[in-house]
Amino acid sequence: MTLPETAADRTFQVDLRGLVDLLSHHLYSSPRVYLRELLQNAVDALTARHALEPAAPAGSFGVRLYADGTVVRVEDDGVGLTEADVHTFLATIGRSSKRAMGVPPDEPIRGWGKITEQRDDFIGRFGIGLLSCFLVADEIHVLSRSARTPDAPAVEWRGRGDGSYTVRVLPASAHPRPGTTVTLAPRADAGEWTRPAQVHALGRHFGSLLRHPVTFDDGTGAASVNPEPAPWARTYPTPGARSRALAAYGEEVLGFEPLDTVELDLPAVGLKGIACVLPETVPAGRSHGHRVHVKGMLLSEQAEEILPEWAFFVRCVIDAESLRPTASRESLYEDDTLAAVRDALAERLRAWIARAAASDPDLLARFLQVHHLAVKSLAVHDDEILRMLLPWLPFETTDGHTTLDEFARTHRTVLVTSSVEEFRQVAAIASAAGLGVVNGGYTYDRELVHRLPEIRSEATVADLDPATLTAHLDPVDRETELAAGAYLAQARDALAVFDCDVALRTFQPASAPALLVDSREARHERTRSRLAREQEGGLWGDLLGALRQEAPRAQLILNQLNPLVRTAVAIDEPELARTSAEALYGQAALLSRRPLRPAESSLINRSFLDLLAHALRKDS
Repeated sequence: MTLPETAADRTFQVDLRGLVDLLSHHLYSSPRVYLRELLQNAVDALTARHALEPAAPAGSFGVRLYADGTVVRVEDDGVGLTEADVHTFLATIGRSSKRAMGVPPDEPIRGWGKITEQRDDFIGRFGIGLLSCFLVADEIHVLSRSARTPDAPAVEWRGRGDGSYTVRVLPASAHPRPGTTVTLAPRADAGEWTRPAQVHALGRHFGSLLRHPVTFDDGTGAASVNPEPAPWARTYPTPGARSRALAAYGEEVLGFEPLDTVELDLPAVGLKGIACVLPETVPAGRSHGHRVHVKGMLLSEQAEEILPEWAFFVRCVIDAESLRPTASRESLYEDDTLAAVRDALAERLRAWIARAAASDPDLLARFLQVHHLAVKSLAVHDDEILRMLLPWLPFETTDGHTTLDEFARTHRTVLVTSSVEEFRQVAAIASAAGLGVVNGGYTYDRELVHRLPEIRSEATVADLDPATLTAHLDPVDRETELAAGAYLAQARDALAVFDCDVALRTFQPASAPALLVDSREARHERTRSRLAREQEGGLWGDLLGALRQEAPRAQLILNQLNPLVRTAVAIDEPELARTSAEALYGQAALLSRRPLRPAESSLINRSFLDLLAHALRKDS
């Protein structure tokens, strides 16, 4: 008889070196975060100490950094650790000391010592930060003394990269006052991040806005890491002085002189900061991250998620109380709070634009000159911004670059093209004919132009089509057209392969020999019709045939006012007539600046060589 096997519970074994490698390559962006993690633990311990001793004067507890090239040390006057705390929290990976007193398991926080349930007072939340020290050292030495018991002994913990650790209880004199000291002996390969100057720079980088005093000492004397509070937390003699100070701070930390500075204040989430308007256009597709602090500690310099995509004309520096960091603490956790903050900050930027439009037209003009694309993207979805700024936005028109408000005063009917190439085809001729045409081929422009009647009820907007343009070209007299009939027939035959008709008109400027009127939609429809004919009888042929419409033809309109055209229509040699028609078509296609089809490129080359050969034969 075979006895049934019994299942036994077992504990996962953790390869600490493998875990540290995982952190260094996939969680943290750089080994430099070790100092941020130590600072973060220290600050959270100070917060717990203040909760334990609320009557203590502000600034009585602080953090001290020390580095002399052989060790890096971080001391704090925080709540400290007991021997039980050390065994519970420092020897268990992922266990957070701040989870011990009622913090829900899905909201872990971390730091030195047990705390109250007021988890929003603390920066860290994940209980893995101490491991980051193994990125620069093989051993972590922690010496701590709890502030909860007056005669508490000191406790020493030594953790090593191989996963082993030791704990010793020492006399209170080993750590004369409550708090925690972490000491690292950096590895040789970590010198880049542990040199005294670098430790000082990292302390300034991560902790310049911390609310507790932080100092740095390299053995020659102590210097403050955060000597002043955040600029928005200071008082100034005048509003102008405050504005200049905020702009100077933005230039210092972001590296550019702002076009203007928008102060941000969201009391509901404890957020304060500034948005600096960029003085130069941001290339399409490039986004700028924002400098985000959480409770004073720098979280990220590239936090893109704090503002909507359309707000790429600003960079922010903010400090918030209620935003949640991700596990790496280098970006923000996407939740309802972040979404609400993003919406509220977007509203602040809209309000700034509204104030500029109402009271500072010079600032508005400078802003729109640089960032009109951002405003156009906003106006498409924001009716208030549309009504406020559409008349001010610049557009490319047949009258040059001008605002719609100014353009609509001259042209009661505003025509808009669907593409840049279409505008370039017709701009000169439409302008000469007195037509008002706006280039609708750029992002947002066509949609915005069509909304002009919402702002100016007397304006009329319509899409430009070939019939509208050709209707404004003057016909030639009957005798001239009859005389050119033979040439026009040969030209139509030569260009039939391109589904192109040929007509003779008069229009300005006389220097333009021909105009090719051909929309993108017409070309697509002709391509679909051609494919349907080629696939006739098959499945694709049936599908394309069902979509087929009457394919609109392109039009090559020859200008009778042009001397070259008058000479061409009098040609009586059939081959030369065909070649000249092909050359005129090719020149008009080139002027349209649209991509040439292979057959058109071949036609241009062939007609040029044929005309050259004809000229050489004639000369000989």
